Amino acid sequence: MFVADGVFYAELNEFFQRELAAEGYSGCEVRVTPARTEIIIRANHTQDILGVKGRRIRELTSLVQKRFNFPDGTVELYAEKVAARGLSAVSQCESLKFKLLQGLAVRRAAYSVVRYVMESGAKGCEVVVSGKLRAARAKAMKFSEGFMLHSGYPAQQFIDSAVRHVEMKQGVLGIKVKIMLDHDPTGRLGPKNPLPDVITIFDNDGKDEVSVDVPSSVSKVAAEPVAPDAAAAPTAAAPAEAF
Repeated sequence: MFVADGVFYAELNEFFQRELAAEGYSGCEVRVTPARTEIIIRANHTQDILGVKGRRIRELTSLVQKRFNFPDGTVELYAEKVAARGLSAVSQCESLKFKLLQGLAVRRAAYSVVRYVMESGAKGCEVVVSGKLRAARAKAMKFSEGFMLHSGYPAQQFIDSAVRHVEMKQGVLGIKVKIMLDHDPTGRLGPKNPLPDVITIFDNDGKDEVSVDVPSSVSKVAAEPVAPDAAAAPTAAAPAEAF
């Protein structure tokens, strides 16, 4: 059952990538309820997905229903706008793909993506373009900025990555975009939990501090205890001896 769900999601994702590339497709989410199956499409231009009077979304719903043999009225498609386009690796990967297909230079296109991601509030960004870029021999170019994790559990939480293939005239180029998200307590633009090595120092605004105006010293040596009898007895003057 799990394998069938994975195959369904992979084929659905590939279909949307091919069909909605111009609309800035950035992923989909499948929610299964007892009554029906809801498919939420995330994209940059949701109005183009809906079409005139909802015609385009009805066509996509019909295609998905016939391909996967859903009964009538049991599958619904919704379009959702990406919250932060600059923090979505899929959106930036598709953007870079279209820039390369339009003939923009690799270095200029990659640096424009890196700059836009960093201006959107990311902690770090890395773009890798590999293939036959200019000469006949293939090579890889890496463009990075900011802070980037590569291993460990925090890398799974904070790194958003995407891979796309660009069919150019000279061959196929591979592009990979990795975005290091920042900590967001609300959970909208990044993980709720901070990085494990972050230390926060709180300021108490001087409530517990005593202002020192003049130099002073404090003795840290404990005073010797005094016997109670010696402390209570009055000091009597010694009588003078007669010679």
